[in-house]
Amino acid sequence: MKKNIIVGLAVVLMLASCNKDEKILNTLNEYNNTMVEKGYHFGDKLELPKEVTDNAESISISFGDKETSSLTVDPKFFTLGDNAVTFNIKTKGGKTLNQDATINVFAKNPEKNIAYQIIAEYPHDPKNFVQGFQIEGNTIYESDGQNGSSQILKYTLGTTTPLASTKQAQEDFSEGSTIVGDKVYQLTWQSKKGYIYDKSSLKLLSEFAYPNVLGEGWGLTYDGKNLIASDGSKLLYFLDANNPSKLIKYVAVAGSSQIYDQLNELEYHNGFIYANVWQKPVVLKINPATGEVVGTFDFTDIAKQNTKGSDDVLNGITFKGDNMLVTGKNWPKIYEVQIK
Repeated sequence: MKKNIIVGLAVVLMLASCNKDEKILNTLNEYNNTMVEKGYHFGDKLELPKEVTDNAESISISFGDKETSSLTVDPKFFTLGDNAVTFNIKTKGGKTLNQDATINVFAKNPEKNIAYQIIAEYPHDPKNFVQGFQIEGNTIYESDGQNGSSQILKYTLGTTTPLASTKQAQEDFSEGSTIVGDKVYQLTWQSKKGYIYDKSSLKLLSEFAYPNVLGEGWGLTYDGKNLIASDGSKLLYFLDANNPSKLIKYVAVAGSSQIYDQLNELEYHNGFIYANVWQKPVVLKINPATGEVVGTFDFTDIAKQNTKGSDDVLNGITFKGDNMLVTGKNWPKIYEVQIK
């Protein structure tokens, strides 16, 4: 009888312990869910509920191969945008509890809505599936995608007749491109390699492999020192222009209340990166040092005139002086807009 009482007490204590552990995790989960939309800024402290902290001997946060016991949103550990983390709680009862969560980190300053007006329109070949788009002088350099019809070409603004062009292999799907000195660099989508051409003739000079961190090629630009590439995520990758297989660094991109990913065609101009968001008529103005979105262009009205399906979307930005040229996949026009 005495033995049964002891066993019964043990079961009760175990159930009580399990209930407490479950309550800790439920409370933490509720807190995390309420913070997903609100998010954090760098320097903020995670104010976890007392139900969690009062019953914890220690708390740490891990993500990837990193772990910290600080509950401050530190840029050494977190990036802008969404961070997939795991909370590790060692309870005062000696148990270890784990819970996955998403911590969103936003830019501190709200992005500005940048006004513009259309001042000119130029013809664009609607057969061209624009992936990369630059202008130098009055010459457009364009990378066009689709397996079997991918190419790099150049033509004079105001015409659609190529001055030079080079086709890619059947298996290649051309993506972003940019000009570096007397060369043109071009990415491919899933071939995990890029091409380098002579700018004058567009003759293929060489190719390069992507750094391992870059799974796909999307957008590409040049800041005068490094190549900057996108892969459809929230990240921008800075690559060594002399050795594009070498990663220099990366930055994550976010606004003051919104996570941005699907970053696609890129352009660098006057100290900022401009990126279009795939399948959205939006272009972001990004601080390359921090990844913070400082401004947005809404090209909805232009896109409505040219987008009839899911593929013919805005995807082409470059600068003609201080004016921006914008176009899209299979669009019949290029628009010159003056920024107000």
